[in-house]
Amino acid sequence: MTKNNPSIINAWCMYDWANSVHALVIVSSIFPVYFSATALSASGTPEIDFLGMHIKSSVLFSYTVSASFLITALLIPLCTAIADFTGRKKTFMKFFCYTGAVSCMLLYFFTKDTLTASVFLFGLSLIGWAGSIVFYDSYLPEIATEENYDRYSARGFSMGYLGSVLLLLFNLSMILAPQFYGITHKAIPARISFLTVGIWWILFAQIPFHYLPQGKTAKKRAGNWVLNGFSELKKVYSQLREQPYLAKFLSAFFIYTMGLRTVMYVATIFGATELKLPSQSLIITVLLIQLVGIAGSYAFAWLSGKIGNIFALMVGVSIWIGICMGAYYTTEASEFYVIACMVGMVMGGIQSLSRSTYSKLIPENVPDTASYFSFYDVTEKLAIVIGTFIYGAVEQLTGSMRNSILALLVIFIIGLVLLYRIPSRKVYHFELETNKN
Repeated sequence: MTKNNPSIINAWCMYDWANSVHALVIVSSIFPVYFSATALSASGTPEIDFLGMHIKSSVLFSYTVSASFLITALLIPLCTAIADFTGRKKTFMKFFCYTGAVSCMLLYFFTKDTLTASVFLFGLSLIGWAGSIVFYDSYLPEIATEENYDRYSARGFSMGYLGSVLLLLFNLSMILAPQFYGITHKAIPARISFLTVGIWWILFAQIPFHYLPQGKTAKKRAGNWVLNGFSELKKVYSQLREQPYLAKFLSAFFIYTMGLRTVMYVATIFGATELKLPSQSLIITVLLIQLVGIAGSYAFAWLSGKIGNIFALMVGVSIWIGICMGAYYTTEASEFYVIACMVGMVMGGIQSLSRSTYSKLIPENVPDTASYFSFYDVTEKLAIVIGTFIYGAVEQLTGSMRNSILALLVIFIIGLVLLYRIPSRKVYHFELETNKN
């Protein structure tokens, strides 16, 4: 397949447009607000009973994210290895996409009476989203050349921000002016928004599903299908051990992602629970984050071209340290909005740059990019598991989300130190040339 084909690249970016509505509407804005308002006890307190446990709703939210990504981390390595082995990468991508989208649509029935089932549907939507992203990411080194990784990765994230903002604006208009749509029940607009996420996701996913190739040619099968999948993973693991900079990057990525993605999943809950901000203000704040994030993605792609990927990532993680320090002392809505703008600037930029940096570190012309990206995505998922669990556990033990923020601050500092061990890509190439001479 010819790399850098505009039609293929644009179709690949459209999956960001399709799936990012889940990250915005379900994870970051409307669903967390609706969850906080619905997951209440009979007396109206956030202390609820769930599967025989008496637990705070915000802690339940964090633990649900942790459990979902733990399942994903256990499931994805097998799926990606089989996808590489059989040449059916796109088939697996479709399966996870439709699983996540249908789960979102079923959240339309989320009420106090269906809390338990809705928590499981929320978790299943996370599994579907995370699973499809693994296969989506793994296409990048197959459809683009290395010098374009940063630019195309940033384009994908920007497309995701733009698409999700458009849908959020529509959903927000229903919430703010339900009478315009003939809606009388106040909970219906939020529930319709969950339905629209699934429809949007499935609809626009058809573009990449049409243009992206199925995958590399299936390998000749010998022996047990599943065992051969694990054999592929073992081989990739051995190759990872021979790539010192790749291994160092994965360790740093694991730590700073632990903090970054945890903020993504709990920021709205923090604003609703700790700062008592009204739901409309929270949703508008998340919308602001998305708009700033578009500029942030391209800003970090530009910065990486000037100072190298690793140094650009260090700048981003340093800003995250400042964000955590500011969030710990935040008490006013205006302060929260400033923090939100900073989050938007670095959220997409670091995610985009991390994906492209990893793509650059993968050995060239490898036949099993899905298995390579399974390590990347499992690393990310385990980071989310541990990060959200730490956040929820600290809050449960201390009774304050602010103490959880201090834990995230320490995590980002460790991530910065680990990044410092890695030379920039330009320095790395210079060392190779020097050794040759």
